[in-house]
Amino acid sequence: MKKKKKWIKWVVILVIVAAVIGWFMMVSRKTQDVAYIDVQATLGSIETYYNFDGLVKAKRVQTITAAQSDKVRTVYVTPQGAVFNQQMAKEFAKEEDLIFLCGHYEGIDERVLEETVTDYVSIGDYVLTGGELPAMVMIDAISRMVPGVLANGESGETESFEGDLLEYPQYSRPEEWHGKQVPKVLLSGNQRKIAEWRRQEAERRTQERRPDLYAGYERLMSCKKVLAGDKLLHVDMTELIARGQARLVFAEGKNICLQDKVSGAYFHTAEDIKAGCRMLEILQEDAGEGSGLLVLHQEFMTEPAEKYLRFRTAMTCNQIVYTKHEKLSVTGLYRMDGKPAENGVVIRPLTMEHLDAVVRDYNTISDEAYVTDRIKKGALFGAFVDGQLAGFIGMHAEGGIGMLFVSPEYRRRRIGMALETYMINLGLERGERPYGQVEIGNDASKGLQEALGLCFSKGRIYWMEREERE
Repeated sequence: MKKKKKWIKWVVILVIVAAVIGWFMMVSRKTQDVAYIDVQATLGSIETYYNFDGLVKAKRVQTITAAQSDKVRTVYVTPQGAVFNQQMAKEFAKEEDLIFLCGHYEGIDERVLEETVTDYVSIGDYVLTGGELPAMVMIDAISRMVPGVLANGESGETESFEGDLLEYPQYSRPEEWHGKQVPKVLLSGNQRKIAEWRRQEAERRTQERRPDLYAGYERLMSCKKVLAGDKLLHVDMTELIARGQARLVFAEGKNICLQDKVSGAYFHTAEDIKAGCRMLEILQEDAGEGSGLLVLHQEFMTEPAEKYLRFRTAMTCNQIVYTKHEKLSVTGLYRMDGKPAENGVVIRPLTMEHLDAVVRDYNTISDEAYVTDRIKKGALFGAFVDGQLAGFIGMHAEGGIGMLFVSPEYRRRRIGMALETYMINLGLERGERPYGQVEIGNDASKGLQEALGLCFSKGRIYWMEREERE
């Protein structure tokens, strides 16, 4: 059934594109006009393009306000535009609607572009007959970033061009083909060694084939070494780099600012207040009003962030890190085969039918859209007892374990321990360093982390939220 749903989504995307091309052919016998001045050049008929854009927007007015309909993202496919990349694919995937405007030969009348287009995008420095093929390329890349299109909720975020590295080599059966063997490490079952091999191969391949990408990767690796000077405090930033989610905003000595490419949050660590304030200026210029989350790693930076950037301190936390390489025991907590354990607990991914329960019970996250995204990405898991949702836990967009909640009637049954053990072991299987945060004063959570053997950072981090302007 899941495969059927996935293919249905792909078919819908392709049918829409085919319908657009067909629409052009049907609505007007004339889709081209001679360009002024250059009689050898032909342009797309001004009315055909403009009327189509108006038709799409008119359809949206049936379900949303006219003011919103004017904000439809309209992409003009042109070699004169910004070159399409993975980050652009992620940005476009967040849009509710996208229009791709495809010209032929010399393009489209400039007056239409001025009235309808929001983005000018190219797929490279070469010229094609029309914009349909580049549009299809972009639609394919964008669609893969939409939750639910791919079978694996995370696979769209973990392939080539993620984290400034190309993807590692892939192998399948048979183990030997034409005298060539599958690398032994991939047959070992040791997930940590497999993850290390993949990283090394990705580095080697990127250095050989894309030295431009590798240069950016090396800069991030230099930052990672600096951040490792206080591993526990900076685990959120080092994991952003390790998982390919980090975009380097600024780096000079021990003063580093990263942006999480998934959540958009900024992560800031400074050696002193002077350097820290200079980074805040750079951050403000980089983000504008675009990001509402900032994570500071020094208390002395909270006042400048509040005073000059209109942020407020939302949470003060200690980092918690599972530093061992061995998985935690699951005995008496849950079973790996998905059957009920001795305590009756079954842990499995949540679905959209559980959205209301999560939004209702987890008061820290009030944004329903965020919870929806986490569920669709396969990043929220529930503990079920006799078919009833007893508690849940998740992976935040920036990579930290969190959102832990157990219903009052199920507490003191080690369900919270089962859920966190599940997430720690899952992170180890993926070759990640499991970590999270405990808010200062949350003694119950602190006790659970100590029981599981997690290490606490000596320093604190400060989650900052941008205050809404009146």
